[in-house]
Amino acid sequence: VRLVESGGGLVQPGGSLRLSCTAYGFTLGNYGVSWYRQAPGEGRELVATIGSTSGRTDYADSVRGRFTISRDNARTTVYLQMDSLEPKDAGVYYCKAAQMGRPIYWGQGTQVVVSS
Repeated sequence: VRLVESGGGLVQPGGSLRLSCTAYGFTLGNYGVSWYRQAPGEGRELVATIGSTSGRTDYADSVRGRFTISRDNARTTVYLQMDSLEPKDAGVYYCKAAQMGRPIYWGQGTQVVVSS
């Protein structure tokens, strides 16, 4: 049972990346999923959330209008589309799956570097 993030890498300021969060051994569609990020020397920051059944989304003010969280139709993967990236968006991005009454799962993280 695990969550696996992918899609990180090096991108220039103003560029885009799409991160993926895929569940193995459990049904991700039954969970609300959140993306967090952590810059060096900083705490973990909540970036975006998508609800399990409602599909309701929410974003940190710092990324609203630039990032989009979504699920695939099979509800096995959650994406974070990141556009207009800025150096302050750099860090390790983690996904978390949580639902009341169920275990909480974290991925191992994927690194995002925004630099020219």
